[in-house]
Amino acid sequence: MSDPAYQRLGLSETASPYAVLRAAVRALHPDTRALRTFRTARKRFYRQMLCAHAARQAAGDSPTG
Repeated sequence: MSDPAYQRLGLSETASPYAVLRAAVRALHPDTRALRTFRTARKRFYRQMLCAHAARQAAGDSPTG
């Protein structure tokens, strides 16, 4: 797994995409979530976390961390 942000979420391989999104939202600072100007960046971050999770599931990696 190469994405350190995804590793910090601490999710298991069997987590659902919804659980990944919930963890990604909680990982962001409340001020970052509140600013409307960061909306595009937040959506990109959420997509990256979902893609990293899908890649991990496809690879069959065991949980680390």
